[in-house]
Amino acid sequence: MTASQADGTAPRSDRTAWAGYGAAAWGFLFALPSFYWALGGTAGAATTISPSLVALVENRVTWFLVTLWVTGALKVVGGVLGLALVRRGRGTGMDRLLQFAAWGAGVLLLWHGGLFVANGLLVKPGDPGMTAEILQVLRWYTYLWGPWFMAGGLLFIAAARIHLRGLPGRRGAVIAGAIGGTGALGLSVAMTVMGIG
Repeated sequence: MTASQADGTAPRSDRTAWAGYGAAAWGFLFALPSFYWALGGTAGAATTISPSLVALVENRVTWFLVTLWVTGALKVVGGVLGLALVRRGRGTGMDRLLQFAAWGAGVLLLWHGGLFVANGLLVKPGDPGMTAEILQVLRWYTYLWGPWFMAGGLLFIAAARIHLRGLPGRRGAVIAGAIGGTGALGLSVAMTVMGIG
């Protein structure tokens, strides 16, 4: 028996680790476009993201470049979170933090992706102001970016649920996850109502 097996921090079996590894891969892969755009790359961006965002990258607008670096870093943190959820319990405080973060991230991603998909499905090609260029970008948001965010959200929630199963005395971790998820939902709804995001 190894030291990690004895103290309960050994990685979970492949059968239960898929969601954590999937969330990690999702976070690390999704960080790449943020860093690419922050460095000034725009290949493929003109047709897949909002033209106003592409213009911010092309014009090297400082606040937007900082935003891209920060979001890229947050996506890397999400990747690390996914890996952390694969490990068995590390202690009450850490397990609670992992549940809080995973449920918060999962709910935020599901909401954000769901809005992309819902908005895209509700728009009609003949709507006023709906140019061919906007429709093309809208399709990417509806059929790529929205589902991509939703897949990440589902992976984080699944990884949190699997992580929770292996915890002794789960009550505190359940409460932390509920606070993270509910807080993320409240924040998401408030931002939607205020027209942010």
